[in-house]
Amino acid sequence: MTTVTSGNFTFSDTSIEGVKIIDVKAYGDERGYFMETYKRTDFAVGGIDCEFVQDNQSSSTKGVLRGLHFQINHPQAKLVRVTKGEVFDVAVDLRKGSPTYGAWEGAILSDENRRQFFIPRGFAHGFLVLSETAEFCYKCDDVYHPNDEGGIRWDDPAIGIDWPALQGDDVFNPSKIILSEKDSLLGSIAAVR
Repeated sequence: MTTVTSGNFTFSDTSIEGVKIIDVKAYGDERGYFMETYKRTDFAVGGIDCEFVQDNQSSSTKGVLRGLHFQINHPQAKLVRVTKGEVFDVAVDLRKGSPTYGAWEGAILSDENRRQFFIPRGFAHGFLVLSETAEFCYKCDDVYHPNDEGGIRWDDPAIGIDWPALQGDDVFNPSKIILSEKDSLLGSIAAVR
């Protein structure tokens, strides 16, 4: 895997082309810390050259799983991070003709590790809240189109995501997952093709 450092950011490639994990340098002392969360010139050096046009934030409780969502005709690249708590964030490759179609990549994002996750256009995205609560922030390179939503079941065996245990649990327990009604009705990746 290739790693590039520019400014206060270290960009690491993953097993799926285009998906990156970004480690951010923070400057701290007894008062707290300061960090840049985004700088376009450094991100371009790291291989992420998007024009982000929308920022979103959500708050969720332990066990909430949001996803796996994608936009059908207006795909969005996303730069995601957690400002409070901890989540397991997942990207699933849906790019037609991709050698890694259907493969997934995941990363633990938390307020402690200050890690970010970049998901290019053409991916389904979701996350599971591992801590008691979590605040999740993300930048998108296209605006949200409510009539353009697609989705895949979080537990589709054809994808086989290895979801981690919630904080305080020894093993992953699917009965503790909290889904929206919409997400509980999503189909398999086979229906996307």
